[in-house]
Formats: sequence, C-alpha cells, structure tokens
Amino acid sequence: MVGDVALFESADKSLALTATVPLECDDVDVWADFKLDEGESEVFALDQVDGEVTSRPCARQEAEDEFASTVAYWRRWVSQSRYRGRWREMVHRSALTLKLLTYAPTGAIVAAPTTSLPEQIGGERNWDYRYVWIRDAAFCVYALLRLGFSGEAEAFMKFVTRYISPGDGNPSGPLQIMYGIDGRTELTERDIPHLEGHQKSAPVRVGNAAADQLQLDIYGALIDSIYLYDKWAQPISSAQWDDVCALVDWVCANWDQPDEGVWETRGGRKNFLYSRLMCWVAIERGIRLANRRGLPADLPHWLKCRDTIYRRIMDRGWSVKRQAFVQYEGSDVLDAALLMMPLAKFIAPTDPKWLSTLDALTEELVSDSLVYRYNPQASPDGLRGDEGTFSICSFWYVEAMVRAGRVDEARLAFEKMLTYANHLGLYAEEIGRTGEQQGNFPRRSPISP
Repeated sequence: MVGDVALFESADKSLALTATVPLECDDVDVWADFKLDEGESEVFALDQVDGEVTSRPCARQEAEDEFASTVAYWRRWVSQSRYRGRWREMVHRSALTLKLLTYAPTGAIVAAPTTSLPEQIGGERNWDYRYVWIRDAAFCVYALLRLGFSGEAEAFMKFVTRYISPGDGNPSGPLQIMYGIDGRTELTERDIPHLEGHQKSAPVRVGNAAADQLQLDIYGALIDSIYLYDKWAQPISSAQWDDVCALVDWVCANWDQPDEGVWETRGGRKNFLYSRLMCWVAIERGIRLANRRGLPADLPHWLKCRDTIYRRIMDRGWSVKRQAFVQYEGSDVLDAALLMMPLAKFIAPTDPKWLSTLDALTEELVSDSLVYRYNPQASPDGLRGDEGTFSICSFWYVEAMVRAGRVDEARLAFEKMLTYANHLGLYAEEIGRTGEQQGNFPRRSPISP
C-alpha cells in the first residue's frame, strides 16, 4: 500500500487500485469491508500507472460520469432494434449479448467468451470456444441483420474480406471452421494440467483441434450471411463477389466428400445430411445473388450441382424405416440439425416428408421443449460421457413448428425455454436434465436462427 492506494506490480506493468472506502491488505490480498443500503454506491478504480505512485483519492465523479456514458451508449445502440414484439426484453438481452461477443478492432464474432466449462461435470467434453466459428458468426449476422443492427454485420464482412482467403491449399478446404479474433489460423489444442477445471472437470483446454476438421456446412452458412448482407444492408463489392464465386466453385467440386459434420464429431467422417444441406444452400444463395444483381457466374454448372445435391438428399437422406430424414446416409439416426431444412428453404415446412420428420424428432429428441442434438448411443461421436440438450436446437425447433403451422405448440415451447434462462436471461450451450446450465457460456440466444 502507498497511502490509500493498493499497488500491484509485475516486470512490465504497474496497476493502482483506489476506492471510496478504506482498503486493507496483507502480503497477498487487498480487501474492503463496507455496507451499502438501497440507493448507495461506492467506487473502486484500477488504473495503469507509470512512475512514482502517490496517495490520491478515488475519482467518484469520474466513475459516475463513465457509468452514465456507458449506459447511454448501450441505450443508443439497442434503440436501433426493429423488434416490437411481446418478448422485447429477452430479444434485446440476446442482441446485447451478441454485440458483446464482437471484437471491435477486427469485427470478429466469437462463439463464446469462455473455455472448458464442462458439458458434463467430471466429463471430458470441455472445449475452448473463444474463437470465430464461421457457422456461429454467420448465424449471429443473420440475427443482427433481422433486428436492424447492420453495423456489426458490416464489421464482420470486413473481417471475412481481410482474414478469410478463399484460396485453396488447406486439407480442410479454402475455409477453416474457426479463426482467432485477429484472423490467425494456428489454434493448436493443448491441456493445462495445473488447472483442475470448473467443479474439478478436467481437462482445461486452450486451442481447439477441431480447427483442422472438414465441416462442409460452413460454406452454406457463410455464403447465406453474405447473401443476406447484400440484400438487407449494402451490396457486396466486385472483389467480394469474386471470393463468393471461388467458394461456390469449390463447393461444387467437393460437396460429396464425407466430413466431421456440424457437431464436430471425433469418431470419423461420414456423409452427413446437414453438410449436404448447407452445400446446397451455398450454391443456391450464390445463384440467387448472381440473378438478383446480374453478376457473372457459371450458372449452368451451379444449377446442375445444386439440383444433384437436392436429389442426393431426397434419395439417400430419407429413411423409409424411420419415415424421416436422418443424420447421415445409410443410417436410421435422427439429428436435430435437420430442423434447419425448412429454415434454409430446402423443403416446404408443410411438406409431408418434413412433417413426418418433425414428428419423429419430437418423439425421440424433445423433452419439455428441450432438444437433444442426437442420441449418442445411436450415433457414437468418439467421446465419453453424456451431454445436455442443445439450446440452439430448442429454438430451431420452435421456428420449425411455427413454419409448420403449429403456432400454439411453438409458443408453449418458446415460453418454456424462457424459464430455462439464467437470471440475466442468458443461455449456456446446453441445458441439463434438471435445468442446469452446461458448457461454455453465454453461447446462443433466442434470436439466433
């Protein structure tokens, strides 16, 4: 302590802590004991210092001014929202969270700000999600654009243009599934053995080995977000269109490869239906964009590939035994990712085959509005332990039911989901059987498609 200032020093940095209440300290800790009644406040200020530290009072007025400025900023930002429905508080809470997951210097949008929060206490499903997943970021762009927040979408498009090259040369294709917030591609996964993890759920991991996986669905997610940005925000540039063409051409040549799929399974590559679906989306949105803007493209080739994928999904993705579309070709396993089929406009939401699939998903994967992504016993994913229900799948389920005309059921499921949010109105990646938040947090939101 230097007078009423607590000083923290390292080899290259010094921090000074001041407060409007008396500080106490020992050789390790600094603390203060005080009581606040309703309407009262105290201020703690941590500043970087250069040079000699002298005793000084904590700047209460400066803190109050900064707080008022911060509140005003967020009120101005959320006032851009076009949403006027009955769930405005929850939607705006979700929008604020998506904004907080953006990295202003580059426009990156991270999947979550945490690492290694366990999907099961004591299990091994502990991952580092502090990266830009192409899929997650594209979903966020869609949600923000729908609400009227085009600035964040524009910033992400600049991130894509600057850091994500469509040049081929990587074994996983021209895109990685994830990037660092500064655009870096080296995300080596390693364990941190001296950390015991949340509630002793080891390992604690930094980095993510899934960065090297082939997940074909990311092409559809990214190109769909570019298409929507061009439609709802501002037209993409000629250079951006050249990049889109390169990506669509690559998808046309590679859509039929087996991959690790949307759930990043570590049990081997398969011909996942969701991957095929999003490859169809990549090509279809490229065709739409070319036609709407009159942009040059190899449309006959694109159309042929798009239609081939459609026939492949309808022929090999349908299980006569289950009377449903299934997780991968030749299986009878159900997959909640297929809730995106009508949302992506691949199939009519009232098509008999889709309604039969929706019924099958409801019977096997839905529990009190909570949706499991798949049955691990029926589809081993190469990992030990159980997992909870996936929050994003539950909201996909709500939207799929709305589009199928089951509005009352959808409203009930949605309002049940709201009861599973924490006290801040936020959701972890998963929700357990007894309603506990599991996995990295916060992850998804009610406004993500």
